[in-house]
Amino acid sequence: MSEADQRVFAVLGRETCYRGFFRLEKVRLRHSLFRGGMSSVLTREIVERADVAAVLLYDPDHDKVVMIEQFRVGAVADPQGPWMLEIVAGLIEPGEAPEQVARREALEEAGCVVGAMVPITTFYATPAKSSEKSYLFCGRIDSSIAGGVHGLPHEGEDIRVLAMASTEALDLLEAGRINSAWPMIALMWLATHRSRLRRDWLRAATRTDEEET
Repeated sequence: MSEADQRVFAVLGRETCYRGFFRLEKVRLRHSLFRGGMSSVLTREIVERADVAAVLLYDPDHDKVVMIEQFRVGAVADPQGPWMLEIVAGLIEPGEAPEQVARREALEEAGCVVGAMVPITTFYATPAKSSEKSYLFCGRIDSSIAGGVHGLPHEGEDIRVLAMASTEALDLLEAGRINSAWPMIALMWLATHRSRLRRDWLRAATRTDEEET
């Protein structure tokens, strides 16, 4: 039996403290300790909300990415201000696949239709306090039609769409202008995989054109 197999935990009780856009749960639990035995009874709060699908919109033909900018209440105290450069993202509803959500949100938030799409990674951004899991993708788009203001007014969305050279986006990341988890991880991935991804997607497009002629 491996060390991981010997790790156990027990949830002793749950209490819903708040229910709105998210749900706040107070949990009482115990878990096994690295030094052996079990912890005392611990009380922890968990923000329960749906998982998220996020997608970096990339145009290999022009080597551009499409970013979005919007107001974020969590950053009202940030010296740079609460308008943040991000990538398209949305909550995954019951019965939806992450890929479906990524494509839908790309259309709603940026007016972009996603073609080929590759997974980047899956991660928990704040596992110490939230159950939210993120599914991160890179999707192929045509940046030449990207721009303007998008979003669903009834959800209070006011989203500015910006197409920029991938090198510019990476420079903004390096300068600290992009400072939220999804775009940071996605752009770091693009910096490593950009040449291969661009080559593969352009090659695939060439094969498709040849097959259609």
